Amino acid sequence: MSQRISFKVHGTVQGVNFRSFTQKKASAYGLTGWVSNTSNGKVVGEAQGDGEAVKKLLKDLNNGPSAAHVVKVEKEVLDVKEGEKSFSVR
Repeated sequence: MSQRISFKVHGTVQGVNFRSFTQKKASAYGLTGWVSNTSNGKVVGEAQGDGEAVKKLLKDLNNGPSAAHVVKVEKEVLDVKEGEKSFSVR
């Protein structure tokens, strides 16, 4: 069953290829959505797809790429969006 979440990642997550890492993982899991940097040093985004795939992505976000230092990942459940075809970096 499809689900959609929003996420906000806190820590050393900008300038460490976090968005590219997230896009690669999400695409590999067949998820759609987006990821973006914020002006206050966090990474935010939305991911949609199979519930197990979303759980895998959240686990990856908690670890991050090797140069990142993730302090906290916040998530919120959203309504599913129709018509999205890929996972993009904004």
